[in-house]
Amino acid sequence: MKLSIVMPVFNEKNTIEEIISRIQSVDVGIKKEIILVDDCSNDGTREILEKIAQNNIKVYFHSKNQGKGAALQTGFSNVEGDIILIQDADLEYNPREYPRLLEPILDGRADAVYGSRFLCGPHPVLFFWHYVGNKILTTLTNMTSNLNLTDIETCYKVFKKEILDKITLKSKRFGFEPEITIKLAKLKCRIYEVPISYSGRDYSEGKKIRWKDGVSAIFHIFKYKFFD
Repeated sequence: MKLSIVMPVFNEKNTIEEIISRIQSVDVGIKKEIILVDDCSNDGTREILEKIAQNNIKVYFHSKNQGKGAALQTGFSNVEGDIILIQDADLEYNPREYPRLLEPILDGRADAVYGSRFLCGPHPVLFFWHYVGNKILTTLTNMTSNLNLTDIETCYKVFKKEILDKITLKSKRFGFEPEITIKLAKLKCRIYEVPISYSGRDYSEGKKIRWKDGVSAIFHIFKYKFFD
């Protein structure tokens, strides 16, 4: 049994070494590998990544910026693990949550697990309209997929590889979130949510998602429900 941690990276020179260190320090009870996909960073992140590849760390580089979804597709195509977990390259999500996220899959209850920022975990008080936007996207996705998730925009998503192998992903940017959720629902996968902590950052600290990505996500919800 092996865990593959897939991390899309774009301009995260201030946090990339720290997040890798945190991942390395977590004991999940099974072997793990880290797969980093640099989406054409131009702030010095690439130079850092070129120096850190080792036995359990694989690094791939995009020649042009394509988006989070594209980086994840590159990562997924190179995993060796039986379980795949998505990790952002900033410090908003804490790898110490891994055992909690893996538990429903390891004990046979789930095919996929989402870490929800809105169930019980501590989190900083940040932007009201981000919260509203997340709730709108989550509600629309639930309506079209007949699920009752609380947080589809969460970074922490974990899948059995055998499930992910059945899904063809197309979204290049943040449309990945509704796409993967709707396609899991179409496969009638067993999805669990677990509470996680969250240390959100603001735009001055490098947050990348914008209101245009929210509008695009609405389009993707209906696209992958009715036309894909």
